[in-house]
Amino acid sequence: MIDLLDSIAKKEKRVAIGLMSGTSMDGIDACLLEISGKGLDIRFQILKFITVKYTSEEKSRIEGLCNNDRATVKEICHMNKLLGEKFGDAAMKVCSAAGFSLEQVDFISSHGQTIYHMPEVGSTLQIGELAEIAAKTNCITVGDFRPSDMAYGGQGAPLVPFMDYVLFSHKEKGRILLNLGGIGNITVLPANSKIADVLAFDTGPANVLIDSLVQKITNGDKLFDESGSMAMKGQINHDWLNELIHKDKYLDLEPPKSTGREYYTDEFASNLYKKGIELGLKDIDIVSTITAYTAKTVANQINKFVLPRFSIEEIYVSGGGAHNKFIMGLLNEYLEMKVSTVEELGLSSDAKEAVAFAILGNQFLLGETNNIPSATGANRDVIMGKLVFPSKEI
Repeated sequence: MIDLLDSIAKKEKRVAIGLMSGTSMDGIDACLLEISGKGLDIRFQILKFITVKYTSEEKSRIEGLCNNDRATVKEICHMNKLLGEKFGDAAMKVCSAAGFSLEQVDFISSHGQTIYHMPEVGSTLQIGELAEIAAKTNCITVGDFRPSDMAYGGQGAPLVPFMDYVLFSHKEKGRILLNLGGIGNITVLPANSKIADVLAFDTGPANVLIDSLVQKITNGDKLFDESGSMAMKGQINHDWLNELIHKDKYLDLEPPKSTGREYYTDEFASNLYKKGIELGLKDIDIVSTITAYTAKTVANQINKFVLPRFSIEEIYVSGGGAHNKFIMGLLNEYLEMKVSTVEELGLSSDAKEAVAFAILGNQFLLGETNNIPSATGANRDVIMGKLVFPSKEI
C-alpha cells in the first residue's frame, strides 16, 4: 500500500475525480481532472464535469436526515451506504462521459453530504461511505475532511479557501471569492497576501431558503427559482427585509464562523412564508424579498467584517446562485465594486467545489496540509482527510 501511494505521489501528473454534494442537495457534482504539483505550485486541467441529479425521493430522504424530528439512526446508516454507492456511480459516469476508464484514475476525493454541522462543539457529520466508493470504483478514495480540522479547534469550514488562495490571489488587487450554494461563503484575498492573511467564513443563507419557499409555493413542481425568474416578477418588501437582517443572530457572530441547515431550517423557511402571508404579500413578493435576503446578508457581512480591514476591488461568484440574475443584480446594487462570475477567472462556477475537493485530496495524498487556520479557526496547519484502499481480487 505504501508503495502504491508513493508511486502516485511521484507522478508528474495525477488523474483525479472530485465529488461534491452541497447544502442545496440537488445532486452530486463530479469532476474528472488532471493535477500536477502541490501547494502554491498546483496546476490542473478539467477533463470533464457532470452533475448527477438526485431523484425527488432521494432529495427528500437526505433533507429528512437534517431534521431532528424526522431523522433516525437507522435511516442515517442506510443513506450513508446508498449515497456511497451513488457517489461511486457519479465517478463512473464522469469517466464514461470523458472516454476514460477507472483504471486511469489515480484517486477519488469526496466531500460527501453534510447532514449536520455543530462547530460550537467541534462536531460534524458527512455521509456517503468512502468504502462503498472505493469498492464500486476500485480506486483509492479520500474524504471526510472536516473532522481533522475540527480536532484542532477549527470550524471544519470553509474548506474551499485553500484553492481560492492558491489559484486566485493577486499581487495588486484585493478579491473576494463568493460561493452561493445552499449557504453563502466568502474567501477574502487581500492584495499581495500571504496564506495567513486569508479570511473566510459563511455569510448566511444562499439558496437554501429560496429553494424551500419555491418548493412550498409550487407544491414541489419547481425545486428552485431558475435564473431568479420568479423573484424578478415580484416586489421586495424592504421593511420586512431590514427586519430580517436585524433579527438574524448569525450575522452578529464574529468570524471564523460557519452555518448550515441546522440554523436555516425548513421550519425557518416555513415561518418566513407565514410571516409574508401575514404581511399581505403575494407569493412572488415573498420569493423576491427572501432572495434579496441572500444578497443583503452577503453585503452585510462584507461591510461589517471585511471592508473595515481590507481594500477589495473585485468579487467573483460561483455556485448555483451565480445563475440567479436577481441575486447578481442586487449584489451589484448593494456593493460598490465589480461583481462577476468566476468564469471570468477561467473556471466553471458549477465545477469549482468539486475541483476544490480534488485539490484537497491531492494535498492529503502528498502528505501536505490543506486547511487555512485563519479561515477555519484551527490552531495549526492540518492534513485533512481519511483514506480508503480498494481490495482488489487476487
